[in-house]
Amino acid sequence: MHPDPPSSQYTPDPQILGIANWLADAVDPALFPMAELRFRNRRWDRAVGLDDLSDDDWVRHFADFEPLPGNIPQPLAQRYHGHQFRVYNPEIGDGRGFTFAQLRDGAGRLLDLGTKGSGLTPYSRTADGRLTLKGAVREILATEMLEALGVYTSKTFSVIETGEELHRSDEPSPTRSAVLVRLSHSHIRIGSFQRLAALDRPREEMETLVDYCLRLYPGPPPPANAPGRDEPSVRLMHLVVERLADLSAAYMVAGFVHGVLNSDNMNITGESFDYGPWRFLPKWDPNFTAAYFDETGLYAYGRQPVSIHWNCTQLALSLRTLVDAPPLVAALERFAPLYEAALARRFCWRLGVKPLGDERDRRLVSRSEKLMERGGIGPDAYFFAHRGGRNAEGILAETLEGYEPLASDHPYWADETPQTMLIDEVEAIWAAIAEREDWQVLEDKIAAIRRMGEALGEAPAPEGHSFD
Repeated sequence: MHPDPPSSQYTPDPQILGIANWLADAVDPALFPMAELRFRNRRWDRAVGLDDLSDDDWVRHFADFEPLPGNIPQPLAQRYHGHQFRVYNPEIGDGRGFTFAQLRDGAGRLLDLGTKGSGLTPYSRTADGRLTLKGAVREILATEMLEALGVYTSKTFSVIETGEELHRSDEPSPTRSAVLVRLSHSHIRIGSFQRLAALDRPREEMETLVDYCLRLYPGPPPPANAPGRDEPSVRLMHLVVERLADLSAAYMVAGFVHGVLNSDNMNITGESFDYGPWRFLPKWDPNFTAAYFDETGLYAYGRQPVSIHWNCTQLALSLRTLVDAPPLVAALERFAPLYEAALARRFCWRLGVKPLGDERDRRLVSRSEKLMERGGIGPDAYFFAHRGGRNAEGILAETLEGYEPLASDHPYWADETPQTMLIDEVEAIWAAIAEREDWQVLEDKIAAIRRMGEALGEAPAPEGHSFD
């Protein structure tokens, strides 16, 4: 069974206040004309001890943004820079969101509650600081599907419709508005480090940010032969490489295309977040892109590992303010083998076989990709059809010789078709809401996705790390 996170008592721990004076700006939330609760994550509100809030109290905290007891007294819009489609931009930051609270979950992890669509900040530039209700629904669907598929992702915690008419160039307007709250293990980005380096901020700020991020990690120390392994910045670099290599593999096995893998969208904990033009593959195609504005295919499905590694390099360049290059380069050189190992491990998990831990796993991945390409099918159909080696013929049957099937007794595996999250279904779910005010279609889809997650069970994490 895919485990629910352990329940917890509400435990506020606003550690970010210790670095807020140079990391963020205090801001005021927008005043919305309406607050209609549309989604409340009953799985994760228990995990952070907020399950006993009434719906009215929920709206007070997550639409009016009345501070949670003992927590951040005023929302914080974080400052950062970043490479956007490989072009450096020093003019960005939280333009329609802020960090609202920090608290511990049942596993003792420090988590953030952050927003999307909560109003103007100093970094909004020409935007209105708002989020469309359709965008919020899409983020619910993305995070629920990714969580079920074992991707380490932010969780959509709350969606509240806010009663404004928004105008957007990429959807029919005017359209409805919402404010979203996400639960994340951090909102510190690679771009947060880039900003400190680019502005030549005091060394103490970079050192303090490194120490803050290390407190977020339960991961192992660097390998025994890693140069500079006792340096905090080198330790952090190894941890980020390990987690982002695994995230790259998780995207590929899920058949997911994030769409905008800019360095300001890379969480330092290796947690996927910030979902805009995402897509899942309709068929296996390394050139498939999610964003209509990605004209060169920079962030195409097959280029995602390269793009994420490139972002890791930008972190290393920023950390050069603290340490010489060789130990950082040594950490970066681990990315490719870590990615290949994670890809094999996760691929076997989703296929429902126990990995062998040698070249045969990589051969299974390679041959499966060729079979998907030849058959014009996507990962969802492929993994479902051949769960545990069932229906394997020809080269696949030959390749699976010696593999031990994982448990496949969940009723999900007897369904006629797998769960998917292709764009036509996403649009149909939104149409039910927009045209008929039918929210049951969304609720039914969430339930079906979570059932699939139960059938798959817990995904394998990198050695020494744990994911929730």
